[in-house]
This record gives sequence, structure tokens and C-alpha cells, in this order.
Amino acid sequence: MAAKTANVNSRMQSDIKQQAERILERLGIPRSVAIDMYYRQIIAHNGIPFSVTLPAAVPARDEMTKAEFNRMMATGLQQAKDDDSFNVDEVFKDLETNV
Repeated sequence: MAAKTANVNSRMQSDIKQQAERILERLGIPRSVAIDMYYRQIIAHNGIPFSVTLPAAVPARDEMTKAEFNRMMATGLQQAKDDDSFNVDEVFKDLETNV
């Protein structure tokens, strides 16, 4: 077996990391093993091992269950509390610049 000598560093939102690590802990899988598994799947699939797509459109309220709507609203509220947002003028300026 080859020696493990490479490091992977990444930055992410703290709540995403915590949620994922709670699941990994319940599964009994160390974080390093999960990352290794993910990289091995990238190699095996010669790409991302799952579909990466954007929805055709944001679902309308009447297309969502109450739980889905509440989850979406809770996420938005938390993002607002965390100041995880963009200035609308800067966003439009960026859109106009990168057309």
C-alpha cells in the first residue's frame, strides 16, 4: 500500500461541515476516509460521481410541500442572519460586466 503523503485543504461553511461530519460519525467513517472515497469515485467515474445540474426553474410555492417551503425559508433566514448575501447593485454590475 502506498504511503499517504498528500494533503487536501478546503474551506466551506461551518454548518455544512458539521452536518456532514455528524453523519460520517454515525456511519463510523472518518473524514479523511470519506474524502479518499470521494476522490476514488471521481477516478472510477472519470468525473463527478453524481449528476450536477441546475433545476429548470425555482419551484413555485404551490409546487412545494410545506416542509420543503419551510426548509427553504429557514435557509434564507439563516443566510440573512449570517450576512451570507451579496449587495444587489454589485450583483447586477457583475452580471452586466460578464455578459
